[in-house]
Amino acid sequence: MGVAATIKHFVANEQETARMSVDETISERALREIYLRPFEIAVKEAKPWALMTAYNKVNGTHCDSHEWLLAEVLRGEWGWKGLVMSDWGGTNSLAGGLKAGLDLEMPGPPRVRKVDAVLEAIKAGEVSESVIDDRARGVLEFLEKLNAFGKTASTTERAIDKPEHRKLIRDAGSRGIVLLKNEGAILPLTKDKVNGKKIALVGLAKDALAHGGGSAGVNAHYKVTPWDALNSALGDSVEFTYAKGVDKARLLPPISKDGTSGSVIGLDGENGFTRILYDVNSPDTPDSTLHGFALSAYSPLGSQESLWKILEIVGDFTPAETGNHYIACSGIGSTQVFINDDKIFEQEGNCTDPMGALFGAMTEEEFTYAFTAGTTYRIRIRTIPPTNVGSKILEGRSGVRMGFSLASIHDADLEGEAVRVAKDADLAIVFTGHDPQWETEGRDQDSFHLPRQGSQDSLITAVAKANRNTIVVNSTGVAVAMPWLEEVPALLQTWFPGQECGNAIADVLTGALNPEGHLPVTFPKRLEDAPAYGNFPGDYVQGQLKVQYAEGVFIGYRHYDRLTRDKVNFPFGYGLSYTDFEVEGAKITEHSKDGYTVAATIQNTGRQPGGMVLQVYAGKTDTSVDHPLKVLVAFQKVRLSPGERQVVQLPVRLRDLAYFDEKSHGWTAEAGQYKLYFGTSAADILQTIPITIDERLSFGL
Repeated sequence: MGVAATIKHFVANEQETARMSVDETISERALREIYLRPFEIAVKEAKPWALMTAYNKVNGTHCDSHEWLLAEVLRGEWGWKGLVMSDWGGTNSLAGGLKAGLDLEMPGPPRVRKVDAVLEAIKAGEVSESVIDDRARGVLEFLEKLNAFGKTASTTERAIDKPEHRKLIRDAGSRGIVLLKNEGAILPLTKDKVNGKKIALVGLAKDALAHGGGSAGVNAHYKVTPWDALNSALGDSVEFTYAKGVDKARLLPPISKDGTSGSVIGLDGENGFTRILYDVNSPDTPDSTLHGFALSAYSPLGSQESLWKILEIVGDFTPAETGNHYIACSGIGSTQVFINDDKIFEQEGNCTDPMGALFGAMTEEEFTYAFTAGTTYRIRIRTIPPTNVGSKILEGRSGVRMGFSLASIHDADLEGEAVRVAKDADLAIVFTGHDPQWETEGRDQDSFHLPRQGSQDSLITAVAKANRNTIVVNSTGVAVAMPWLEEVPALLQTWFPGQECGNAIADVLTGALNPEGHLPVTFPKRLEDAPAYGNFPGDYVQGQLKVQYAEGVFIGYRHYDRLTRDKVNFPFGYGLSYTDFEVEGAKITEHSKDGYTVAATIQNTGRQPGGMVLQVYAGKTDTSVDHPLKVLVAFQKVRLSPGERQVVQLPVRLRDLAYFDEKSHGWTAEAGQYKLYFGTSAADILQTIPITIDERLSFGL
């Protein structure tokens, strides 16, 4: 049985705030040039077998029942022959989805396309039998491609962990890391440079920030931390010290039956909590009881057992220490927490972010409660099923958590400890970033600054003041504010490199691999200068969240090209190396009816092997249309030995010079003068060459 690649989420799934229902107003030009274009390239060139629709609405209609998107554009213009499925719980219309071209409702069993409902829709004339045939044919043809007929999928979980996979993951992770700053060539930390030195590893050095949260989080075979990787790479010649420096956790951890905050005994007298479920129609009669429950929390993700059930978690807790300890609570639906029958917390109604709650990214208010060591406290957490949550996935599914932290841990001076460790070292590396609670499916970022509450920014500043040889290694999937940038000599942006994350980071830090990554996004200095600022997350109109994509096609570097360079920390396409490159001799080597072949000579003028990405942008010098200054039309990575030269040739299609003309409803390239810009980022242009289009060109759809 085969495996099908599924491209998602079609289309404009650009925000998590109210993602199940948000209505996005987007011009056809912006849709065609920015949001549909990546799907068009993948559909036409890679030809995946399946496509998943997005939750959101586009111009008033949910994507899963959007006839223009699915029938006209995807199947009609692009010739799509594969399966179209909904996102999980993202089938919003029975007849609408069937007629638009949605083949499969996910997940099963169906919530919308129940057999009786489909038959009733046919009887009522809402959908024809021929449409049902088309949708069924789509599913059957998909199964035929997978060679699935007459076969049963294996239900046995397997772990395929091969050396070649490990090498590939490590190589991909390290080659994607971007060197953003390296004053005084403080990097790389080669063995001869750091032999006999003391290096302080501060912050998230013992965390493996391999991936984001929600669907981005998958079970890894293992995860390597930077602490372990650097000790393995340099431990025989370097003394490493460590300080946590910051508490990055978004939420207080739940009480665990195996935790160090105290002991928990359930109603059966054994270790752990007791979890009790009550049918919502019989709230006083237990429906099921489970002893030995591990945590003061329960998530309904991937489970049906709490559906329309009142949920209680009960246990006798004996704290390890006396103090005003910290508690934080939330439930998906209305929730109460009692200690010794005293109500200490009540949440009336659903939490403010039910989808965020599903992925552990909700917002909770912390408060303190006076505990005495050795005294036992009966904790009872009770939550009811949520209703009207705006999500078929969460409707009626009870979920709750109570976080807890000893005051001695919560109030510890972690930054002060980090400063002391950094002062005592020859060099300090501060590891910062987002864990899966901070950067996750289901919730947008609360702040442009590193969490928690600016503590990571404060940590970098404090450590840099204590040790002028401070390197920052940032692991996020997004651009972040960098108020400390001028205070540190070196900075790496690692993204989320996968299970080999520690080794990938160590390879770049030590020079085992010369960094060759380039930024796929712009890093602005201020959130206020971002293109969607002022439009996101939209406004509620009669209960419907609507967001205007008022920036149009001026997103990313297209927007920042209109601002002054000082608004940006690092431009799109930017990336440094431990060696140096020269780009010269830009020229057109071939001109055909379809476009051009352009070339430039690149030479490694430094002392180390390395790679760089040559980028070619195109822009019209005079125009009657509001065009971006330039757009990326070609790029290629080149790896060269010291002194080596290479002529790099890249195709530039005339179609890539076109914009989508809403008046003629097609792709158009205006006649006139254009420039091709050769550079190493959107802001670092090294050479330009002019080209001329003699007459207006039309490319249709």
